[in-house]
Amino acid sequence: MSQTMQDKTVLVTGATNGIGFYAARELARMGARLVLVSRSPEKCVASAHQITQETGNQQVEFIAADLSNKAGVMNAAETFMENHSRLDVLLNNAGAMFMSREESADGIEMTMALNHLSYFHLTHLLRETLAATDNARVVNVSSGAHQGARINFDDVQYKKGYTGFGAYGQSKLMNLLFTYELARKMAGTSITANALHPGFVNTGFAKNNGGFIKFAMGLLSPMQRKVEDGAATSIYLASSPEVENVNGKYFVDCKAVQSDPASYDQPAAASLWKLSLEMLSL
Repeated sequence: MSQTMQDKTVLVTGATNGIGFYAARELARMGARLVLVSRSPEKCVASAHQITQETGNQQVEFIAADLSNKAGVMNAAETFMENHSRLDVLLNNAGAMFMSREESADGIEMTMALNHLSYFHLTHLLRETLAATDNARVVNVSSGAHQGARINFDDVQYKKGYTGFGAYGQSKLMNLLFTYELARKMAGTSITANALHPGFVNTGFAKNNGGFIKFAMGLLSPMQRKVEDGAATSIYLASSPEVENVNGKYFVDCKAVQSDPASYDQPAAASLWKLSLEMLSL
């Protein structure tokens, strides 16, 4: 076990599968004090045990919480703060695609609730803990699916004309607008916020939809990246000294690149921030 992340506390959401699990495991291998967050208690237990066994790191904890609703996010944040006074890295990774329109327990369209509002809410609740930690990092997993997406503020929850790909692309654009706005608000502090595209990775992603989508994802699996390749940029942004002071950037394959022009729309970012606060009653 290397000591790159020794004495660093890292919280990873969506940490029991795919790139979230792999990133968490490798950060634990670097010596991080690791907190996994995922919906299933059984998967949390199994993932924490596997990471400990494979890395030798005994500092692996978990919080079982459904991040698609406000109560779940609040539970995750409160549980974390009860046990930790510092947070070096918040890796917002949890996400999914829903081909049929669903709503969360709070009555919010599920893609927006899980893919955007969980990032926004959890970061908001943990902001004081981040501020109390020198050089804290917020790392948001976005996607190249944001390219060409736009936010319809008149129907942000897709109550009309819902498509799974449309809602997903919008949520990934929201991740970038949120990241860049957070970076602007954190300017002058030691907190940084960056986002990334992991690539088309061979995980269980989108297979929650079953039927044709599950079948199609299976057919596409030979074209997909290995999980370790997809997780590499998350690990880099969470741990590398090269990006310690880098703020408000979008990374692909561990390199800063330009995202879609729509993601740099500051009035849209401000509107999304305000809307997110209102939807979460913050």
